[in-house]
Amino acid sequence: MAELIAGIFTASRYKRNQGKVARQATFFALLAVAAVGAWTMSSGASPELGEYFVPPALQDKISPAVVARYVLPMIVLAIGAWAAFRVVNMPKFAEFLISVENEMGKVSWPSRGELFRASMVVLVVIFFMTAILLGYDLFLKWFIGVLLDLFGKIVSLF
Repeated sequence: MAELIAGIFTASRYKRNQGKVARQATFFALLAVAAVGAWTMSSGASPELGEYFVPPALQDKISPAVVARYVLPMIVLAIGAWAAFRVVNMPKFAEFLISVENEMGKVSWPSRGELFRASMVVLVVIFFMTAILLGYDLFLKWFIGVLLDLFGKIVSLF
């Protein structure tokens, strides 16, 4: 925990040249979460929220509604961006992202032809399974209809 707290207040970058792609993707994903949070905060902000942050003497010069709608969400976004930057530079997490990028480089990715053939197999199997389930459904509908007709005739005899 002490490492986390100490790491938040430093601007250093841990192994800055390693795992760049994984770290950048993670940073931008975390930044997107912060941006969505700030946008949600901005769209649902009430002027009363801004009154807590604007001194009463300045409320005639600075609108609490503007503070609530624009200033506070920008502060939240800035804090989220800093937190995302710090998270991807924490030693344990950065080592994890570096190893993830190294493993991604070791994977043998399929060629375009292999990918197309594998996708076609999946699509054919899906349509085949759909046809089988349609057949089961139609059979059960017919069979239950026959049973209901039969039991309806039996009940009407009594």
